[in-house]
Amino acid sequence: MSELGAVDIVSWILLIAGSLFCVIGGIGLLRLPDFFSRMHGAGITDTLGAALVLVGLMVQAGLSLLTVKLIMILVILWLTSPTSTHAIAKAARMSGLDPVLDGDDA
Repeated sequence: MSELGAVDIVSWILLIAGSLFCVIGGIGLLRLPDFFSRMHGAGITDTLGAALVLVGLMVQAGLSLLTVKLIMILVILWLTSPTSTHAIAKAARMSGLDPVLDGDDA
């Protein structure tokens, strides 16, 4: 049985951390009180969780064409996720949905 190298250890740490952020974001979607808070939970999953998983895959792939493709996916993710979240939040506010503030009933 071969030993794990440093690349494998770093890759697994990133993959596990990304998976944990995805699970935390999923729990946030279920547990948070209002639409705007739930969007924060979805943002954790979409941006940080997926980014860590992609970086873990990049470390595992090494310097190859696959790494370039994963970088392109990461750039697209970082550009589209905040933009779409902002557009959804703005549309919700314009349609009259107000965030829950301290002291309000959920």
